[in-house]
Amino acid sequence: MMKLILLGAPGAGKGTQAAIISKSLGIPTISTGEILRAAMKNGTPVGLKAKEYVESGRLVPDEVIIGIVKERLSEEDCANGYILDGMPRTIPQAEALEACGIDVDTAISIEISDDIIFDRITGRRLCTTCGAMYHVRSVPPIKEGICDTCGAALTRRKDDQPETVMVRLEVFHRDTERLKKFYETRGKLVVVNNQGSIEATTALISEALGVNL
Repeated sequence: MMKLILLGAPGAGKGTQAAIISKSLGIPTISTGEILRAAMKNGTPVGLKAKEYVESGRLVPDEVIIGIVKERLSEEDCANGYILDGMPRTIPQAEALEACGIDVDTAISIEISDDIIFDRITGRRLCTTCGAMYHVRSVPPIKEGICDTCGAALTRRKDDQPETVMVRLEVFHRDTERLKKFYETRGKLVVVNNQGSIEATTALISEALGVNL
């Protein structure tokens, strides 16, 4: 059994590495955003409570989110482990997870500089017609601003705007990064420096976990 959490700034590659680990180890990635939407759609008791907050424009409180996570982790596919994605983000969330018996074996922190993150995110471009993704430097379209696949105009998402990225990084350093210390004091933190390629980063994670990915 392997219960993991991936830590790292937005754009650090957590989602990519989570998908690789999930496929290799046969354990699900539990995305809080996805299970929140599913719980509301399915009308579970905790989902209905969350829906009240969402529909009134309020933030869903930690105790409701944790209730939904606990609900999801009780399902059969989590019996051999899981990867938590997007939770916990803060110390109070991590403490609340522990308090209700939800634990992780290892917290993997993918380290990457703010400069690289800023370049990586602000350079992304999206085709709103077919969904194709590009990057102005690493994966540019043949014709600037135009999708290779369908010829529609490319846009930069609101989340990828420079000012938004700066705010997201500030929030990360203020709140989420403190989790490293939290898990370090429990002997569960593994630090992995982001490499030049997805494969190289995966290799370091594989070595740290003692498994073949």
